[in-house]
Amino acid sequence: MGKSVLIVGGGIVGLSCAYYLHKEGHEVTVIDKSGMDGGASYVNAGYLTPSHIIPLASPGMMAKGIKWMFNSSSPFYMKPRLDDNFLRWAWAFNRSSTRAHVEKAIPLIREINVLSKDLYIQMHGSGELGDFHLEKKGLLMLYKTRKEGQHEKEVARRASDEGLEVTELTRNELDRLQPGLSPEIEGAVHYLCDAHTSPNEIMDRLKMYLRVQGVVILQDEEVIGFTRKNRRITGTLTSRATYTTDEVVLAGGAWTSGLLQNLGIKLLLQAGKGYRINVPRPLGIHLPAILMEAKVAVTPMRDFTRFAGTMEFSGINHRIRSERVEAIARAAQAYYTDLEIRADEKQAAKCGLRPVSPDGLPYIGKTSHLENLTIATGHAMMGWSLGPATGKLVSEVISDLPLSMPLDGFHPERRF
Repeated sequence: MGKSVLIVGGGIVGLSCAYYLHKEGHEVTVIDKSGMDGGASYVNAGYLTPSHIIPLASPGMMAKGIKWMFNSSSPFYMKPRLDDNFLRWAWAFNRSSTRAHVEKAIPLIREINVLSKDLYIQMHGSGELGDFHLEKKGLLMLYKTRKEGQHEKEVARRASDEGLEVTELTRNELDRLQPGLSPEIEGAVHYLCDAHTSPNEIMDRLKMYLRVQGVVILQDEEVIGFTRKNRRITGTLTSRATYTTDEVVLAGGAWTSGLLQNLGIKLLLQAGKGYRINVPRPLGIHLPAILMEAKVAVTPMRDFTRFAGTMEFSGINHRIRSERVEAIARAAQAYYTDLEIRADEKQAAKCGLRPVSPDGLPYIGKTSHLENLTIATGHAMMGWSLGPATGKLVSEVISDLPLSMPLDGFHPERRF
């Protein structure tokens, strides 16, 4: 028998939860405090990335954060601030940035990414959302320096050991695949296992499909609290009404930890701001790529090319730092010959807040505190890639079905 389920959060994770819960016969309502037309699910690079097997929390990352702390245009920026939640998160992030953690995380990240990519492909093949943009051209990792090249080749070898399709390219091989690259680029690693999409297109079609299927989607309505009795949530209070449902899913992205505080649950989570610039002109860029030294993502999407990047920890805000936008534009122009990003295109840049856990792995599953609460957040830079897998797993948890993969490594109450 189906349950009534309220999903808090209308990004790719929340909508994916709605998609799979509806398929299992549940009565689903999605609620979001925004107009559901912006944020991390709309400004990301659109990658489906089995290749991204290394978590953000890895050796050397905290040192980079400290080194770049006073450079607000750096790729990885932590704004100095005396905030208890941030300091506890930073301490846990540092403790997680070990080789042992990376080795433990790699198979988990690989498995959930492969599962999610397969689900995107199934969704595309079903025709339920129409013929949305999904291309399986892989992902180029472009490097200018021997240091970055050697590092990525080591990752590529590990990815190959994990069964992922990857190849190393010489400069001549690279030029045949993607003309117009800077002569400073030495070569690339090509992750053939990856794919790319146009996020806005999928988000709009997913919302339309869900509404047609009878899923209730409530926009511009903020959750302000909960009522509870014993070990169950009995009501979800919003700025407009109170909802009583059998199950509650918190998929509120960077805002999830704040929502959990209303329930007396502490979840270490920080907002990692990312930026994007869209260029709606033909640029001759055919393959998605990451510009290694600059940590900038380049994606040829439907009718435009997107340049995205940075991880900025400065709290929950949507302030656009012009120096960060300029850094993305400069990097792109340094890797592609004859590329110029115009002032109006930079002026139209947007940002989104990714929810980042201390160990770089998502939080998926129930807690010991409340038996009808499921958490789905903390995906860091892989939120878009992992949306469908998270939705599928959440639907299996709530429906008491066999899990597509074990969730122990993603448990919301794991220790750091």
